[in-house]
Amino acid sequence: MAYVTPAEFAAKMVDAGESKMFMSTKDTLIRAFMAGAILALAAAFAVTIAVNTGNFLVASLLFPVGFCMLYLLGFDLLTGVFTLCPLAVIAKRPGCTWPAVFRNWGLVFCGNFAGAMTTAVMMAVIFTMGFSQEPNAVGQRIGVIGEARTVGYAAAGGAGLLTVFVRAVMCNWMVSTGVVAAMMSSSVSGKIMAMWMPILVFFYLGFEHSIVNMFLFPSGIMLGGEFTWFDYLAYNEIPVILGNLVGGLTFVGGMIYMTHFKESPKRKVAGVNDDAVTPAE
Repeated sequence: MAYVTPAEFAAKMVDAGESKMFMSTKDTLIRAFMAGAILALAAAFAVTIAVNTGNFLVASLLFPVGFCMLYLLGFDLLTGVFTLCPLAVIAKRPGCTWPAVFRNWGLVFCGNFAGAMTTAVMMAVIFTMGFSQEPNAVGQRIGVIGEARTVGYAAAGGAGLLTVFVRAVMCNWMVSTGVVAAMMSSSVSGKIMAMWMPILVFFYLGFEHSIVNMFLFPSGIMLGGEFTWFDYLAYNEIPVILGNLVGGLTFVGGMIYMTHFKESPKRKVAGVNDDAVTPAE
């Protein structure tokens, strides 16, 4: 698999964050648009599998194909840049500033949303025969998903908002682990295997991913789901974005940076470390 050591891929993480901040507006938007569109298509693929087979585990096993495609094509998700870009600022790379981080995050958000919405409209056309019929079984299922994960959280009040936030934190813990895992190998097959595992975990456990939701919830509204744009933004997208930010930056970026990029000196133990052993008289 051409394994890359933790210290090496930690340096790659900082390099990647630096590179993304200096990317042109055009390239940032195009890459983010395509990432949102491909991940949305993978979500539609997974829901279709779940409906047609009645087996959500099979859907979860196959969903990571979309993540692998967009990563290997060099496209960017908001969840990934949440984790990588701040590391370049923390590492004090020349020209890397917090305004540059926020610029990247804003552009990637816009691109991801536009890409996911494009796929949502095209899939809604397919699910409804060009909006001339009632949604098919897959379209109906997407509408129900949107209801449960917006008004369902709202009905629980503060406990619902806490739950969606924690699910979002856990989500980007896994998704950003997938981003980092792809740096652990220099071969395509190794990258795919490493990415597949954490993405499978996040999807099967039903964690909240802001870009997947940019497809599922607007689709649900178009397909007759009984919730509104306010419900989607207030009770899902906004708290999910915040949770994704916290999960990726703390559990993945911050932890790897502190222990592998900025590794502390080894502990000195008398009788063990060479420099601590007293020469024999």
